[in-house]
Order: sequence, then C-alpha cells, then structure tokens
Amino acid sequence: MRVVSLPFYARLALTLLTVVLISVMLIKGSNIFIPLIFGLLIAILLFPLTRFMEEKLRLGRVLAPVISVVFFIAALCGFIYFMALQFIGFSDDFPRLKVRFMQMFENMQHWFSSRLHITSHQQADYLNKSAAGILEAMGNSLSNIFVSITSTLLLLVFVLIFTFFILYHRRLLMRFVLFLFKEEDRQKVREVVMETKTMINAYVMGLLIEMIVVGVINCLLLMLLGVNYAVLLGVMAAVLNIIPYLGIYSSIVVCMLVTFANSSGNAAIQVGVCLFVVHLLDSNILFPRIIGGRVKMNPFITIVAVVVGEYLWGVPGMFLFIPVTGVIKLVCERVEGMQAWSILIGVEEEEPRKPKKKMGTLKE
Repeated sequence: MRVVSLPFYARLALTLLTVVLISVMLIKGSNIFIPLIFGLLIAILLFPLTRFMEEKLRLGRVLAPVISVVFFIAALCGFIYFMALQFIGFSDDFPRLKVRFMQMFENMQHWFSSRLHITSHQQADYLNKSAAGILEAMGNSLSNIFVSITSTLLLLVFVLIFTFFILYHRRLLMRFVLFLFKEEDRQKVREVVMETKTMINAYVMGLLIEMIVVGVINCLLLMLLGVNYAVLLGVMAAVLNIIPYLGIYSSIVVCMLVTFANSSGNAAIQVGVCLFVVHLLDSNILFPRIIGGRVKMNPFITIVAVVVGEYLWGVPGMFLFIPVTGVIKLVCERVEGMQAWSILIGVEEEEPRKPKKKMGTLKE
C-alpha cells in the first residue's frame, strides 16, 4: 500500500480542522461528557473497594458496586452534614453582622454628605429609584440559583448512575477497548489502560492532599489571628479553593464578613490578605507540583489544561481536563510519531551527570 505524503500546509489545515471539530463536539456534548467523565473518575477511585468486596467478601457483581456507590454518597453527605452543623454554630452572629452593616452604611452616608455634598434625602431618593432594579435583579438571581441547584442535583444523579454501570460493566468495557485494536497491539493498550487508572487515582489523591494542606495552613493562620470559628472558615476556604478562581474569592469574602461581624475591620482585612497569600502559594507552588506531579505533567501544561477546560466546560472542565491531558500524554508515548507531544506535556528529566575523571598524581 502506497503512503501519500501531504505537504505541510495540508497537514496543518487538517490538524486545525480536527481541533476545531473536537472542540465543537466537546462544547455541544458537555451535558453528556461531563457526568460521564466524572462517573469514570469516581468509578476508578471506588474500584479497589469494589474488587475487595467481590473477591474477599463474595458480595457479587451487583451488590459490590451498589455498596461502593452508597459508601461514596454517605461520605459526601457526612461532609455536607458536618459543614451544615458548623454553619448553624455561628448563625447567632448574623444579627451582629446586620448591626455592623448598618453602622457602615451610616458612616458612608455621612461621608457622602460631607465630601460630595449629597444630602441624606438625595441618597434615599436614589436608593428608592434603584430598589426596583435591585429587586428585579434579585429575582433573576434567585431563579438562576434555583436552575443551577436543579442542574447540579440532576448532574449528580447521572454521575452516580454512570459510576455504578462503569463498575458493573468494567470487564465488558475493557474487552470493548481491547477489541478496537489489532491483536498484536492489545497488550500495549492494556498497559495504557492500567497506567491511566493509576494516574487518575493519583490525581484524585493529589486533590485530597492539596485540600488537606491548604486547610491546615488556613486553620493555623486564622487561629494565630484569633479569628472565631477558625476551623470552620479554614476548612470551607480549602474546599472552595478546589474551584479555581471563583472558589477562593468567594471564600475570602465570606471569611472577611464573618470576621468583621465578630471583630474589627482591620482583622477582616488581615484575614483576607492571609487567605489570598495562601491562594498564591497554592496556585503557584502546591497545585502545579502536587497535581501536575501526580499526573507527570509540567506546571505550564497543567495551567494550560485548566484554562482550556474552563473555556470548553466551565468550572467542571478545570477539574477534568488535567486527567484528560494526562491520558493524552500516555497515549502519545506509545503512538509512533506523537512522542514529541508526550515530551511537551511531561516533566523535564535531568540527564545523569557523568563522573569526572580524577587527575593522576605524580606518584602514579
């Protein structure tokens, strides 16, 4: 069979067309791909537990995946319940927060009156005119929040369903993947699948390690500052920090408001500065090294994967595109002609230094 070699511009055009078509497919099919990949990640994480119950406890192929999914749901609900109890604990500070805001609003009124010569009546008229627009915006926001909560719950249901069926049909899915390739290539495909499973497990564990490290640092700093509910605020900031960009800023605002209600404005500013510094430390040192190192990707490609994932799938893409990029690296390592891409994605390895030759002495 004669192989036709295309010119460079033709190969470049085909490559760009392929990238565009894949991007459009990922965007249009996000409602399918996002829960499916999340289900795959959770299934790989629960696979050791499922295999243990099947082989050691003899629970059967149906009961073992069901118990694994129920265990995951119980762990998730337990964490949510713990956070809900902690939130109830400082709900008594809400009246104090209201008083603080009223004092701040009065101070702002005096400042506008003295500096900008805007009287209190003029400010009240302006607020009354803006009230209708604010209420309408709040109504739209509430409706958007309701839609978001409904979509999230529906997404979670599909994720759990996909997780169960991936665990239940894992042998069938493995055979399907192997029979897509020639018999002489199946051993190599099996190795890629096994390494992918190991890499995804390492990625999820890396996320947990990052969350624990950031949570411990947050709690220690808040305790040193003498902030009330330091443990709750530190854990909340660490959990929200997993959501890139949005999570850290929302957690900083919440922590500053709670600190302001219990202390002073200077203490609230100190809390915001400390959490922001921890975020910079995490985003520039911890995240690229812990997460990128777990999937054997350099920090530059890790950040690019996060940005591309956010562009295509929003916040879920920030999580999912790191293991997806790691899978692409594993495939490129074993496909002839694509090893250059695996080198670009991977970690730079130092070449072993050759021992220096010793200079001979006069006696020799």
